Amino acid sequence: MTTTTPQLAPARRRRVATARARRGAGRVAAALGRSVAIFVPVFLVATFVTFALRSLSGLSPARIQLGEDATPEAISRIEAEWGLDKPFLAQYGDWFTDVLHGQLGTSWVNGADISTLIGLGLGVSLSVATFALVIGVVAGFVLGTVAALRRTTVLDRAITGFVTVISVMPAFVVGIVLVSLLAVGLGLFPSAGYVPAEQGVGPWLAHITLPALALSFDVIADVARQLRSGLVAAYGENYVTGAVVRGLSPRRIFFGHVLRNGLGPALATVGQKFPALVGASVVTEWIFGLQGFGRFANDSAQAGDVPAVQGVLVVSIVLVVSFNLVINLVLARVMPASRRGV
Repeated sequence: MTTTTPQLAPARRRRVATARARRGAGRVAAALGRSVAIFVPVFLVATFVTFALRSLSGLSPARIQLGEDATPEAISRIEAEWGLDKPFLAQYGDWFTDVLHGQLGTSWVNGADISTLIGLGLGVSLSVATFALVIGVVAGFVLGTVAALRRTTVLDRAITGFVTVISVMPAFVVGIVLVSLLAVGLGLFPSAGYVPAEQGVGPWLAHITLPALALSFDVIADVARQLRSGLVAAYGENYVTGAVVRGLSPRRIFFGHVLRNGLGPALATVGQKFPALVGASVVTEWIFGLQGFGRFANDSAQAGDVPAVQGVLVVSIVLVVSFNLVINLVLARVMPASRRGV
């Protein structure tokens, strides 16, 4: 019979920890490889379709700059200046090369650099969307967890009813109510405008709080519902029953087994919500006087500024792909089922 000396025990524990860390890194690397293999073709196809919209739209910078009465000669001259006289694939190749270098082209309307214009609006929208996501995830996590732990009780039904009500409230209605009550009525927050974080964290938070709250209601509702469903389903699994039989504490069962296996639907919801918050907040930005990404996209579409619309679509694609990649990596690291590729 062999025994392990006290001096060998720490070394063995270190070897086991190292092996686990290597396996974990291997799983994350495999998940990263699978995600990249999926997202790269998606990005290529999406950018090609995005560029093809220019040809399908029938719009031209000559029509915008010269008006409807422009002569064919003048139209040909302007289009040649913009490179629109080249074959379609040659135009796409030039445009895609510029996109890979972070250059999204020049506006047909005012000749400004589209990357700069989008960067200005994106900073505003990312600030509001990130804060809205934080509020939504924290509040949704608390409500969903409490509802799952108190399932089938009055508290569970009250939370379910509450998230159902807030899920059907449009963001612009919530925004108007918040402005009326908290900005105009109580004077707690500014009613409109934006201050960059570089000019002070306090004023920055004050200006983005109300629009973030208005956008967070839908996130709170979806995260709470998906998390509750995932946790309740995890509580019904055999491994939880086995953990109870082995005498593990409810706290250890929840954090060690239930939460890790029930997070999937909620994390998937977060992956879908963040890009939507950035791009679909046009009305909210109008209410709070924000010149953000969504408002820039709307103004560009109404003006027929095709390069600007294409730039907006490319940035939206990058946001969707990048954030879902992050979510997939988190799922691979946190959830045992995701590690096995289930």
